[in-house]
Amino acid sequence: MTDLDLGGLSLEEAEREIYAHIVSRNPEHDFEPTLDRVRAACDLLGSPQDAYRVVHVTGTNGKTSTARMTESLVREHGLRTGLLTSPHLTTVRERIQIDGEPISREDFVRLWLDVAPILHLVDARSAESGGPRMSFFEVLVVLALAAFADAPVDVAVVEVGMGGVWDATNVVTAEVAVVTPVSLDHQEWLGDSLADIAAEKAGIIKDGAAVVVAHQSESVEPVLAVAAQEHSARAYWEGEDLEVVERTPGVGGQLVTLRTPAARYEDVFVPMYGAYQAHNALLALAATELLMAGGGEPAALSGEVVEAGFAAATSPGRLEAVRTSPLILVDAAHNPHGIEAMVGALDESFTFETLVGVVGILRDKDAEGILAALEGALEHVVITASASPRAIPVDELAPLAHQIFGEDRVTVADTLPDAIDHAVQRAERDSDIGAGVLVVGSVTLIAEARILTGADRRKGTGQAR
Repeated sequence: MTDLDLGGLSLEEAEREIYAHIVSRNPEHDFEPTLDRVRAACDLLGSPQDAYRVVHVTGTNGKTSTARMTESLVREHGLRTGLLTSPHLTTVRERIQIDGEPISREDFVRLWLDVAPILHLVDARSAESGGPRMSFFEVLVVLALAAFADAPVDVAVVEVGMGGVWDATNVVTAEVAVVTPVSLDHQEWLGDSLADIAAEKAGIIKDGAAVVVAHQSESVEPVLAVAAQEHSARAYWEGEDLEVVERTPGVGGQLVTLRTPAARYEDVFVPMYGAYQAHNALLALAATELLMAGGGEPAALSGEVVEAGFAAATSPGRLEAVRTSPLILVDAAHNPHGIEAMVGALDESFTFETLVGVVGILRDKDAEGILAALEGALEHVVITASASPRAIPVDELAPLAHQIFGEDRVTVADTLPDAIDHAVQRAERDSDIGAGVLVVGSVTLIAEARILTGADRRKGTGQAR
């Protein structure tokens, strides 16, 4: 089994205790703008972040899918990969992946036992100067960087937690940076304007790096262009250097034709829905070209490798079917921009006579904008809340839903199981066939829905038209 000294605990019990300790620290959305503690921990660990090549992904929406597709494409080249994404849906170990698989429970516990003394030392030094302990996210970043060096991996694909300049992941020196679309989110920490938020996210661009940039608003592009110029970074812009030439929705995903700085890739299958996933695939492909070029001019990748890499890519919680009869979809969209993109994918890839939403939103999000973006897609909405302490209470969210949907189109349920049950009954009552339920609004809500439906233990299938 294991040679670890766990003091009589099972591996499962040890993992629970470790996670409880990490969660007791400042949450990932509550951080102090400094990299000092993460750098100190990495220095004491021998700078694990310098032991492999890095692709660093920032932006507002699409980061996780882009990171996962990039990792899959890189791994298909025979390289060993690490992947750091957030948040997790079922287990914290999902955030730290080696070769496309979450770190094992035994390896997670072993990693903690190796790294924890360093983390506690950094905590003590910070306390001496009046500073806080390392936060939840800082600890997970250090654990991931150490795990990648220990594996060892050839390439790590690292998704920022929030922002860029002061994000804990920004201790890495990435040779390829990716900036997905930037929109308003986390204004409390990143700034009230798109330009301010873009300046934070531009912080991942390093000297001499290559940068792949998605379509951006007029106020964002100049900020990123200046940052690239200041760092002598080679920037590749969607719309100029790369584009989604064509795409055709199909069963289980879409066929896309993509133009990158090096080549045109015809009729590649991407097993994800929506125009935004085609654009995420484009960013991932361009980033992989640049990585494989090793600092030189991007070169075309093997068509077989590209097809296999995309075919193997997954993005749980992104228009994921977790149950059939009726079809229940979950989606992690949690801001208006993400909701609008998801609604477009729903209209394009699914045929519903009746679609009922189960919606719960966290307090730091634009609840009014989220509900307004959903209103045209849902016949009825069931308002609920996840177990997160950040969730907007049902009695606060329901009146806002009444204003946007009208009281006749809103049902209230205190718990998610009840909410899903209400939604299923409503959908089936209104439609004999073509009934569907969509769980959306926060990552914590869909994480709980995946557990309730057993999707965390199996793969769901969708019904695309």
